[in-house]
Formats: sequence, C-alpha cells, structure tokens
Amino acid sequence: MHDGNELHESPGEVLVRKRRKGIYILPNLFTLAALFGGFYAIVMAMDERFDMAAIGVFCAMVLDSLDGRVARLTNTQSAFGEQMDSLSDMVSFGAAPALIAYEWSLHGLGRWGWIAAFVYCACTALRLARFNVNTGVVDKRYFQGLPSPAAAALVAGFIWLMTELGVRPGQDIWLTWAQINWIMFAFTLYAGLTMVTNVPFYSFKDVQMKKSVPFAAIVLIALGIAAINIHPPIVLFGLFVIYGLSGYGVYAWRKAKGQHSSVISISTDEPDERGLHK
Repeated sequence: MHDGNELHESPGEVLVRKRRKGIYILPNLFTLAALFGGFYAIVMAMDERFDMAAIGVFCAMVLDSLDGRVARLTNTQSAFGEQMDSLSDMVSFGAAPALIAYEWSLHGLGRWGWIAAFVYCACTALRLARFNVNTGVVDKRYFQGLPSPAAAALVAGFIWLMTELGVRPGQDIWLTWAQINWIMFAFTLYAGLTMVTNVPFYSFKDVQMKKSVPFAAIVLIALGIAAINIHPPIVLFGLFVIYGLSGYGVYAWRKAKGQHSSVISISTDEPDERGLHK
C-alpha cells in the first residue's frame, strides 16, 4: 500500500528520489580520490613544488581510469556518478594543469600566458560537455578528440620532465627560459585545441578485462612496468606524446582510405555535429 504522501508526489520529487538511489560509495570513492589528486596538484604548484604537482595529476589520471571500470564491474553505474566524474575531471584535468603551467612558466609571457592557460581550461570544459552529450552516438572504440586525462598528461608531463632534468623557473641551461616559456605555450595550446577536434583517438574500451589472455601478454605488461620505472618522467611523457599524435595518424589514414574521418555516425543531440562526420 502507498501512503498519502507517495500518492501526491510530483514528478520532480520522484526524479530526485531515483537519483539518490543511484549514489554508490565504491566508484565515487575513486572519483573523490581523483579530485583530491587535482586539488593536491594545485596546492603543490602554489608552493612551487612542480614535480609533486605533476605527480598529483598523473595519480588523478590513474584513479579516474579506475572509477568507471569499478562501477561497471560492480554494476554500480549511476547518473550521479557520471556527473561527479565530469566535475572531478574538470578540476583534475582542466583547471589543475592550466594553473600548474601558468605558475611554472606561462606567467612569464604576460597576457599570452594566461590566454593559453584559459584556452586549455575552456577546451577541457567543452570537451567534457560534448563527451556527455554525444555518449550514445560515438564509436566506443575511439574518443572524439584527445581525452582530457591525456591532454593533462602532456602539459604536466612536460613540466615533470623539465623539473627532473634540473630545469627551474628562470634558469637557462641548454635552452633559454624564454624559449621554454614558448614551448610550454605550444604544448598547452596543442593539448587544449586537440581536445575539441573531431580527430579519433583509440579509447582501449574494447579491451576485455574479464577475458583470458596469452601468457606473453602478461610478460609484456611486466616489461612495460619495468620500462616505466627506468625513468618515469621520460617514459610516461614519451608515451603520451606518441598517443597525442596518434589520433592525427588515424585521421589521415581514414581520409586516405576514403572512410569517415569522424567517430560520430549519427547525431541529433546538442551540440549539433551534423556535417562534421563526412
């Protein structure tokens, strides 16, 4: 039986009740931990500990890759979790890398520096909003544009690498600090603008974690972990540079084959993507 209050509930109240039932602790713990990684990175940048700031971004990236998988494995996906993940990504992979880059070197370029940082931050917001809108119409095997964690890895990875090589703000070694400022400017703009292109980047979502794999695959994973540990800043930055360029290779290959260059097949949602997937 239903009491009187339930009989007179408005549709909005029912919707709120359904959303509250979708709040699960486990995946959201990973999301909150990723958010903390982004917040930690900002605090470290304010303290001029840029190596730790970059590490905070990379930790957030690892945690962000886990929350969705945990939700799927435990069947705890929810609309709340999706929105929480996007907000966390905006902080960890949008605001944090932009602020770290500005504090590290972009402020030396004056207005050009904060323009580059803002463009990166704005492109992250646009990329996340477009991802949420186009989830149902994009080929799951590819991302539409560079994913925000990879973009953050390009920006933060460059700073981490330079810091590990002994390059400090205002210090000239094999490059003048003015040249490093403009290199940072280029990395920031490239990462930001590539996020909002239609260039396809492989998503690795078709990799089945529950399926058995050959023994050689485990050996390759172990070798990959060992290679990263040789010098994490160089190896990780190199991998993300390759990934950050790979989408344009896929784009050119599809164009050469006469295939659709976009990963969108049909789209009637906002923002309007018709005409961009020819």
